[in-house]
Amino acid sequence: MGITIDVYRQARERVIAAGFAHDITWSEGLAAPATPEVLAQEAIWVICNSGMKHTIARSIYRRVMHAIAIGLDPHEVFGHAGKAGAIATIWRDRAQLFAAFGEAADRVAWCGDLPWVGEITKFHLAKNLGVDCAKPDRWLVRLAAIEGETVDGLCCRLATASGDRIGTVDYVLWRACAAGLLLIVPQGIAFQEAQACA
Repeated sequence: MGITIDVYRQARERVIAAGFAHDITWSEGLAAPATPEVLAQEAIWVICNSGMKHTIARSIYRRVMHAIAIGLDPHEVFGHAGKAGAIATIWRDRAQLFAAFGEAADRVAWCGDLPWVGEITKFHLAKNLGVDCAKPDRWLVRLAAIEGETVDGLCCRLATASGDRIGTVDYVLWRACAAGLLLIVPQGIAFQEAQACA
């Protein structure tokens, strides 16, 4: 089975049924940050999230933001020296970064120039800052390979057909795979069969 618009729509329905409708609504409503603080918070979230499970990243992010709110250096609550340093720099320079983001011709590339934001995470940050793009994470790369497309090509094609944002298509496909709702199998893809109630 290939990744047709019907497959995408079914994946979207399953993601909603699994309790993630709010994330789709959030993705559809993303816009450029309104303040330097929002931009910095999004960058800090992505830095905390890189290489971590979502639940662990959320705990670290909350600790870091609380420390910042009470005037502590992120190093005091986050043991990763590189990430803590990047977070401190971004928070300190948030006003200049906000102005630079607003003027950036290529906002994805701009995100990649921030400390501790890499070649993949720049797409994550750009999406959170309102850029309508796809993040080429491992699930999306595998799905695109099945279709012989790039991640961007796959998500753009499905966005055009569905009316969803590119970033929403990215989210739906990622969540469907990460939650085990959409499986990558030798024949291409398949949906997880509904579990019978006992």
